[in-house]
Amino acid sequence: MSVKRKMVDDDDVEGYSKTDNYHPVTVKRVADKYRTILKDLGENPEREGLLKTPDRVSKALHYLTHGYDLDPAEILKSAMFAEEYSQMVIVKDIEVYSMCEHHMLPFLGKAHIAYIPNGHIVGLSKIPRVVDAFARRLQVQERLTMEIRNCIQDTLNPLGVAVVIEAKHLCMIMRGIQKQNSTTTTSAFTGEFNVEKTRAEFLRLIQ
Repeated sequence: MSVKRKMVDDDDVEGYSKTDNYHPVTVKRVADKYRTILKDLGENPEREGLLKTPDRVSKALHYLTHGYDLDPAEILKSAMFAEEYSQMVIVKDIEVYSMCEHHMLPFLGKAHIAYIPNGHIVGLSKIPRVVDAFARRLQVQERLTMEIRNCIQDTLNPLGVAVVIEAKHLCMIMRGIQKQNSTTTTSAFTGEFNVEKTRAEFLRLIQ
C-alpha cells in the first residue's frame, strides 16, 4: 500500500487543532464510497450528523490498517543486541486490536509472546510494536498468530518462539451467532517450545 499517513484525527475543537496528514486523494476516494453506502442503507448523508461521517470513516479505516505501512522485521532489527542470556523471555498481556477481514468488524484481546535468545535479545517494546504492525491490517486471528511467530523466528533466529492470542470477535458477538462470552484462543510455536516441558512452563507463566 503506497498511502503515506500520520495517525491523527480530523476534528477541530475551539482552541485545539490536530494536523491531518492523510493522503487527501485516498481519503476522498474512500469517503465517496461511504456516502453511497449510507444512501444504500437508507440514510441521508447530507443531514447534519452524517455530513462528515464518510471522511471520518475513511480516516478511521486508514488508521485501523496502518500496519500495511510498517515493516515488522525492521522494527525488530532496530533494537537487536548481542547478549549471552539464553533463558525464556516473555512479554504478556499485549493489547491486540485488529479487523476481521471477513466482515470488517473488530476483534480484540491480548497476546502473550516468548522467545529463547540465541545470541541476541531485542528491546522489549519492539515485540508489542510487531504485534501492532501485523494486527493493524485486515486479518484472521490464525494468520496473525503465525505472522508474529514467523517474524520473530526469522529475524532474531532464537532457539524458539511461542505466541498465544486470546480475542473476542465482534462478528460473533454483534451479529451471526451472537455469543457474548465467546473467546478464541490461537497458538503457534517453534523450536524449543515444541518440547512439552518448555511449552508447559510458558503456558504456566502466562496464566
